[in-house]
Amino acid sequence: MIQRRAIVARTRPMKIITNPDKEYVKEIKKQLKANSGYCPCRLEKNKDTKCMCKEFREQESGMCHCGLYIKVSE
Repeated sequence: MIQRRAIVARTRPMKIITNPDKEYVKEIKKQLKANSGYCPCRLEKNKDTKCMCKEFREQESGMCHCGLYIKVSE
């Protein structure tokens, strides 16, 4: 009989913050509003480019494509 071990994924707690540059955040949010909530940096509009975009949701840490959000370790 083959024994199987349970693999426990260890994930670090992450926190999402907005870019500390308030003027930049204001401009990106204005562009998001004008673009119906889709990333202003992407040409394609689909569920994967709706803010928070799929790329950012799936990445472990770092900044989103347009620079509005940042994932940091807690």
